[in-house]
Amino acid sequence: MSSEEKLKRLEQIKKIKEELEADRLRLIVSQTAKELGESVNNHLKNMYDTDLSFILPMDEIFFEDGHLKVVIKDTVRDKNLFILTDIGNCSVTYNMRGYLNHMSPNDISQQLRDIIGACNSHAGNLNIVMPLLYAGRQHRRNDRENLACGQFLRELDNNPNIGSIITFDAHDPGVEHAVQYTEFDNFFATDIMLDRFIKETDAEYLKKLVFIAPDNGATGRRNVYLNSFNCSLVDRIAGSFVKVRDYNLIVDGKNPIISHDYCGVDDLEGRVALVSDDMISSGKSMFDVIDELKKRKVKKIYLFVTFSLFTNGIDKFREYYESGLLDGVYTTNLTFIDKKFKDEKWLHICDCSLQLADIIYRIHNNLSISDLLRDRTVTIKTLRKKLTGSSLE
Repeated sequence: MSSEEKLKRLEQIKKIKEELEADRLRLIVSQTAKELGESVNNHLKNMYDTDLSFILPMDEIFFEDGHLKVVIKDTVRDKNLFILTDIGNCSVTYNMRGYLNHMSPNDISQQLRDIIGACNSHAGNLNIVMPLLYAGRQHRRNDRENLACGQFLRELDNNPNIGSIITFDAHDPGVEHAVQYTEFDNFFATDIMLDRFIKETDAEYLKKLVFIAPDNGATGRRNVYLNSFNCSLVDRIAGSFVKVRDYNLIVDGKNPIISHDYCGVDDLEGRVALVSDDMISSGKSMFDVIDELKKRKVKKIYLFVTFSLFTNGIDKFREYYESGLLDGVYTTNLTFIDKKFKDEKWLHICDCSLQLADIIYRIHNNLSISDLLRDRTVTIKTLRKKLTGSSLE
């Protein structure tokens, strides 16, 4: 056999192997993660160069008394299943006793249990893909209350059919300690958001930056953004805010914030501020931070958050943008964002479906994911290219 024939035969064997692996890989996509799941599916089809859809058909049935059940419409036997769900999607509705209800995170977590149960231990392996972690902010006990996130993870960990849990930007990465036997991977979309920010922003605004943590819990994230701009061409400093709370009162289940006190270099005049956190809920704390930064004559303010929940809508964000107080919000499509919000000029939604498809492809094929978890050089290369025309030092 000639070398050319050997090469051709090796390519054929590789193709056959990839087809076999593709036949074992399947996605189960909850209705809550439908849009993201379809994008991931399309990327996987391109990676395998196939017309095969990896998504298994599934019925999600709601009964009038509020119960729900899941019916998977194709075989799962010996498949490597990746179950995608979004506990932040409040748009899925169902009727109960004549009332229209929106699915809550508790409903969606129960639906995940039903999907796992519907596989009936026949699948080769189960992988839970939950970008926004269930009860992620209930990660520590401050009173007589349940550690809901740890309890949920422990429940998954005790299921021998679950091989891995995939999430993004966990509110407290320490929740991983609840998991003993199951792979727990906490990814970040930092590079994707910063890559878009750098490409869309004038070079002059990238040379004098201040990186802000809106509270003590966000300092770790702030440091990731700060170190991502570790380049001699950039004048960068860091600051943070401390929440001062009134422990004599409880409003909506928590102690109200009296003020946000700034800690850091006080001379911020003319700088561009990058405020980073894992999520925006109502946005109230962010508005307080913006007001304090503007008092210090910051030139521009951008918010970077993995998850934008907008629990109180976006009217105040639009108001701050139109009045020149806020210049933009960079976020991801890893959780639900209302369609009517997506056309806002200040809202930059970064598509993470290719990153998620790459994660699934690598885990399925037993390839390393270390660079996806730890490589922090991508942003610096993009930054140097923007400022000098070359990604080299």
